[in-house]
Amino acid sequence: MSVLDFKNPDWYAEEDINMFRDAVHKFYAKEMAPHSEEFRKNKKVDRKYWNMAGDMGLLNCAIPEEYGGGGGDYRHEMIIQEELIKANVDGFGLSLHNAIVAPYILHYGTEEQKQKWLPKMATGELVGAIAMSEPGTGSDLQNVKTNAKKDGNGWVINGSKTFITNGGTANLIVVVADTGGEGKFSKSLFVIETDDLEGFRRGRILDKVGMDAQDTAELFFDDMKVPADSLLGSETGHGFIQLMKELPQERLNIAIQGVAQMEAALEMTVEYVKERKAFGKPVISFQNTQFELAECKTIVQIAKTFVYDCAAKHLRGELDTVTASMAKYWVTDKECEVIDRCLQLHGGYGFMNEYRIGRMYRDSRVQRIYGGTNEIMKMVIARSL
Repeated sequence: MSVLDFKNPDWYAEEDINMFRDAVHKFYAKEMAPHSEEFRKNKKVDRKYWNMAGDMGLLNCAIPEEYGGGGGDYRHEMIIQEELIKANVDGFGLSLHNAIVAPYILHYGTEEQKQKWLPKMATGELVGAIAMSEPGTGSDLQNVKTNAKKDGNGWVINGSKTFITNGGTANLIVVVADTGGEGKFSKSLFVIETDDLEGFRRGRILDKVGMDAQDTAELFFDDMKVPADSLLGSETGHGFIQLMKELPQERLNIAIQGVAQMEAALEMTVEYVKERKAFGKPVISFQNTQFELAECKTIVQIAKTFVYDCAAKHLRGELDTVTASMAKYWVTDKECEVIDRCLQLHGGYGFMNEYRIGRMYRDSRVQRIYGGTNEIMKMVIARSL
């Protein structure tokens, strides 16, 4: 039972949506949650869970059925993200596969490319990642150095990428590369099948502050030869525009995850302070505890209301870049604040990794960085003034 006085809006409470939510939660709770510690230790989620998720219909659930998907919509992607957090499953990069990589192919790929890749993504035969960030470029996508040059009937790609979510597992990677041209028309997207691909090399699984179970990796392309149809779409020079069009959904994804993390942190903290005693009384009996929780509850309620309004706009095709940037920056700032305050109410135990609140504190910090740093979000918002 949520500690929030929040009733899901009608568009998110239909019977089939609730049935999907129950099925997703049961899958996470039964099949994956018991192995979370193993995932963190191995710095990855075992490959078999991708195939299991495919069998359950969780992969590409919002992709049209004609391409092997579930024929759903963004509400199904929201559930997949929220229930992952509610079930306390770490490191499963399902939302990136579903709600970031697949839409690039659906929206910008040729019919042949959609038929080639999307059905295999739906079964888990192909696991998706997107390779944007490079050493030294960060959020500055216009200065990407990885380059692709024509070579007979194909392309040769050289360069490197870093901070790639699903990078240790993915075998279908959308790569941002420079193909020549001026300014924003100099970048193109390539969809690379990596199995047995000469010139493709994975680097180390990165040792991060948090997100221990996520196989975030470095990728290297050394004279990597790929076929002509690896170019997403039929023309070069559209990569930057394609990225900009898809970023609102990516930023909304991050905001949805931020709200779910805050809500989970608040719920477990309320339970903890009711049980934990100090000076002979439950910690929740102290006025400071009550005021901290009251303020946190208010923040989470406001964040959830705002983000669900953004999601409703997105379902109607009305979510703009500025509003998505507001949601991403504000929610993730508040996420870190709320989780920090919840950790404080756990006292010394909150600083222990064996307590989930401590892991959430570490895991949430990156939310203000990826998907475009929060400083970049403020720049986007400022331009609209």
